[in-house]
Amino acid sequence: MGFVGAIPSSPRALELRTIAAIAAFVPPPIATFLLTSEGTAAGVAQQVLATGASTVQIISHLSLSESEQLPRLLPTTRRVQVIHVESAGALDLIDQYAPHVHAFLLDSGRPDLAIPEYGGTGRTHDWSVSAEFVRRSPHPVFLAGGLSPGNVGEAMRTVRPFGVDLCSGVRTDGRLDRDKLKAFIDAVRSTDGELFP
Repeated sequence: MGFVGAIPSSPRALELRTIAAIAAFVPPPIATFLLTSEGTAAGVAQQVLATGASTVQIISHLSLSESEQLPRLLPTTRRVQVIHVESAGALDLIDQYAPHVHAFLLDSGRPDLAIPEYGGTGRTHDWSVSAEFVRRSPHPVFLAGGLSPGNVGEAMRTVRPFGVDLCSGVRTDGRLDRDKLKAFIDAVRSTDGELFP
């Protein structure tokens, strides 16, 4: 279950105390994911500790020195590094982050814009780059970025991710849409049976 922390461009951001209150009621084995755009390891750790999330999804591209601090500051928290696939250069980030995280998530954000875009854009990215990322990664790789009931099957067949992450593709007027969610889940189940008979 994902919770959006203080992310400048997200209308779905929640206060940390609200996330903590909800996360406290989520039973195991359901993981609670805190999405954070913090740019320092100390800032990431502070938000995780304030919310009690079991997993942190880091949507900023941290520097190497900051990434190296994460295992020490968050030894029991699962760490997922988001990679914004803007070009084949995303592949160069595998070795930088792999020693410090447990998984990757590939998305279509543009973090270097004046007002950074970190996700929820509704855009897909080059899935051939994502497929190569999955082949090279020593960790599980989740796929996000413009996924919808109409394209998730193709995305799964092309990229073969560990899992998928969704946002805008199952919303109507900014709210989760029950019919779109059902169609998305049905499409994933259909593809799952196709890929893993």
